Amino acid sequence: MKKSVMFIWMGIVLMITVVSIMKITDRIEQKSVIEQADLKNNSNVSQEQGANWESVKKVFNKGTVQKDVFKVTFPRSDLHVEVGDVQLDPNLALTSYLAFKHVGNHSMMMGDLVLLEKEVKPVENMLVEQGIEVTALHNHIMEENPKIMYLHVAGHGDPVTLAQKMKHVLSLTGTPLTSAPAEKSPSTFNWSKVESIMGWKGEKKGKVFQFSIPRPEEITEKGVSIPPAMGIAMPINLQLIGDKAATTGDFVLLSNEVNPVVRELTKNGITVTAVHNHMLDESPRLFFLHFWAVDEPEKLARGLRAALNQTTVGTQ
Repeated sequence: MKKSVMFIWMGIVLMITVVSIMKITDRIEQKSVIEQADLKNNSNVSQEQGANWESVKKVFNKGTVQKDVFKVTFPRSDLHVEVGDVQLDPNLALTSYLAFKHVGNHSMMMGDLVLLEKEVKPVENMLVEQGIEVTALHNHIMEENPKIMYLHVAGHGDPVTLAQKMKHVLSLTGTPLTSAPAEKSPSTFNWSKVESIMGWKGEKKGKVFQFSIPRPEEITEKGVSIPPAMGIAMPINLQLIGDKAATTGDFVLLSNEVNPVVRELTKNGITVTAVHNHMLDESPRLFFLHFWAVDEPEKLARGLRAALNQTTVGTQ
């Protein structure tokens, strides 16, 4: 009798085990089907979003794709800005930009608008009306004439809608929205020694030589990875002025790097013109340090490299 009861209990336990295994298997199969559907949906979203860059490009009739970022620039060639005897080339310090990146089924946008002081109020009013965030407003350089302000923006949503809103905002300023004509007499200066000192390759744009130096750390905002092309790379620009050059740009720094960089720049005759933030919720927290100097190109490069050595940025 005892054996019969024992066998009955063993049978019940076995049946329960089999049923449990069947349920687990069914759940795994269902999860696999759902995951495959999600992958298919995400693939379709990615394809649709990829096509959207062409739609965004049509809004401005220009723009370039840099990996997963669509970027469009607007040199303020309408402005005549001087710092002392130096007339600023738009490629040195007077170019607005907007950058877009797909995030899930929408896009994020970041940008920096170069504005005259009188343009700030109407632009701010329109940004608020259009639901675009203002994340910073400040100077980048000093003693320029006329005074220039830099207004940083951010937005989330349909990329074409964001682009249309920003085109409307830019139309309130004197910003030329069409592509600038190529410079008739590009500089023939050899920048190879400057590149060697800096440890990075640069790009020539007329009389201006530009470096774009990324930080090695991953930068995120609200959990989303921010690529260098969204405004996280360090732009370091040099504009030929006779046998010398003017330099400006910004170092993108962690908090513990700010004062070591200030000391090296100051030691090398380069003036720090601003230290501030560009974003609201980035991680790690970043500080953007702007600078100005006029000197021999190679001497400037040595001072800039000494400052870079105070950061985690290496060489290319």
